[in-house]
Amino acid sequence: MSGTRPTIEDVARAAGVSRATVSRVINNEPGASAPVRARVHDAITALGYLPNPTARALASGRQRVVDVIAVTFSASIGRLGTHPYYSRVLAGVMSVLEPEDVPVRMHAVGEDGAAAAIDAIAAKATLGAILTNVPPALAARFHRRCPRAVSVVATAASVPAVEADNLGGAAAAVEHLHRLGRRRIAAIHGPDASTCALDRRAGYVQAVQRLGLPRIEVDGGDFLREHGHDAARHLLDRYPDVDAVFVACDLMAAGAVQAVTATGRRVPQDVNVIGFDDSLAAVCANPPLSTMRVPVEDMAAAATRLLLDGDVPAGLRRRFAVEAVLRGSTASLS
Repeated sequence: MSGTRPTIEDVARAAGVSRATVSRVINNEPGASAPVRARVHDAITALGYLPNPTARALASGRQRVVDVIAVTFSASIGRLGTHPYYSRVLAGVMSVLEPEDVPVRMHAVGEDGAAAAIDAIAAKATLGAILTNVPPALAARFHRRCPRAVSVVATAASVPAVEADNLGGAAAAVEHLHRLGRRRIAAIHGPDASTCALDRRAGYVQAVQRLGLPRIEVDGGDFLREHGHDAARHLLDRYPDVDAVFVACDLMAAGAVQAVTATGRRVPQDVNVIGFDDSLAAVCANPPLSTMRVPVEDMAAAATRLLLDGDVPAGLRRRFAVEAVLRGSTASLS
């Protein structure tokens, strides 16, 4: 072998293929059969070859970049730019990439044509991609085409993920309201397309069952203020004796507070409200929202470091704790 560190030429000789074929296999590009790919991977393992991301990008004429992908099920993709969650993801990503002089590329993918869009992004990926709210089936599809991917939400078993404890956080929120003396604790759930929303729903259900409380819940739709507002109005019409509401995200919770106060009820004296995320929306609400803090920036930074460190093991899981941040929207009964 040439030198002390194996090269792509060494891999090609060991596998009995051309340098171009090895490059196609490393970059997950078409043009090599399954048996050839297996031989190349065996040679890479035997030699301990580590592909150089910078060299790979230069050889392909593509810039080293980290892609951030969001699939939005809202009517308008334009709302992505005003949602506080995505600004927090980008802040975490950039905290790692700026010192490395690596740019980030944001993709807002609509529900229609999402599979084709995912395939196109995977084909052009260099350092890899951060998957923000990509549904499990689409995340697995991307990962098959580009193994250099990390999700920051719960996802398909094969896809590496950095996850928040959404289930535990939702249960903790309900338990906190219960300790404050609330016994008619309702929930406004997020969209079924979101794994975070599904885990938060499950956490609520487990908590009320464990505490012997009734399940009082409505579907709120997407993670938007107006959806939370409309869901809260519907909730209070059906269950006027509700004394606390757990809401699947802060934006929805801010809308819920507006709906509660519009009925003449007071927050927190009559109805406690607690959200999820600890976004800017929680601080700006009136009164400021108690919420379950998700360390989004830390999670996005951790996912980015995994990409920069090289190939990420399939199925990798890292769990981040969720903690309560108490503000004016919750208080004990007077």
